[in-house]
Amino acid sequence: MRKPRWSEALLSIPSFGWLVVFFAIPTVLVVALSFKPTDLTGSAGSGWTFDTWRSLANPVYPLIVWRTIWLSASCTVVCLLLSVPVAYWIARLDGKWRQRVLLLIILPFWTNFLIRIFAWRTLLHPDGYLKSICVALGWAEPNDQLLYNNGAILLVLVYTYLPFAILPLYAAAEKFDFSLLDAARDLGATKLRAFRSIFLPGIRTGLLTAFLIVFIPALGSYAIPSIVGGPSSEMIGNKIAQRATTDRNLPHAAALGTLLTITIFVPLGIVALLRRRDRLAAAARPSLPGTLIP
Repeated sequence: MRKPRWSEALLSIPSFGWLVVFFAIPTVLVVALSFKPTDLTGSAGSGWTFDTWRSLANPVYPLIVWRTIWLSASCTVVCLLLSVPVAYWIARLDGKWRQRVLLLIILPFWTNFLIRIFAWRTLLHPDGYLKSICVALGWAEPNDQLLYNNGAILLVLVYTYLPFAILPLYAAAEKFDFSLLDAARDLGATKLRAFRSIFLPGIRTGLLTAFLIVFIPALGSYAIPSIVGGPSSEMIGNKIAQRATTDRNLPHAAALGTLLTITIFVPLGIVALLRRRDRLAAAARPSLPGTLIP
């Protein structure tokens, strides 16, 4: 017997209230604060103005926004390229070894996030072991800088968010029917063709989830560019922190936060449209025995 709709609505009230109180209302307040003038104390003044948004036309901000998007997108692409074969390999392991490998993947989370970033700062230091090894192997010159640049930020971003890409992809790969790959190879498909045409579409949901889990946190990253990046490698999160604390300009920080929120909603909207298209395609697909085409 189907439960009445009002009971389903009652069950949704706690989670809906949580989203409204801790996400929707703060977001509205931040957007409203971005249209307030700044008084002498750094807080929001009375009245409304567009001056804060006009100030974002400064050539510095488009450069920072582009750097943020580029580093976040590069981190996401690298994480997906590395995590897809890892998730495939883990899903094919025996149960005993699978649990051990998953434990090794989540092992870094047992250490504080900041400690791990400072560890990378030590490794990339001009007098660190990594620099000495690279110079000894001829991969770097003595005057090359491994720290305080975009490359260092990208490296630590990938290190930080790679487990977040592996886990949802593994969850999707674990449910995949690997006999389909064998059937594709029996029909003449190569290993690479079967992997690309059968396996990747089969874990599409995991790919979309991994994309969001990596790309969105990378957009708002603050600690990593602050510790291993330099003045020329600032991301939008650093500017928000600077405007809110050092400069004591809350409306400006709110405007940058609103800009970041808008940037985050773009991939969310794209993924939502892709999932809606998948649901419509699944609903329109006839329930007939499928034919595997290599």
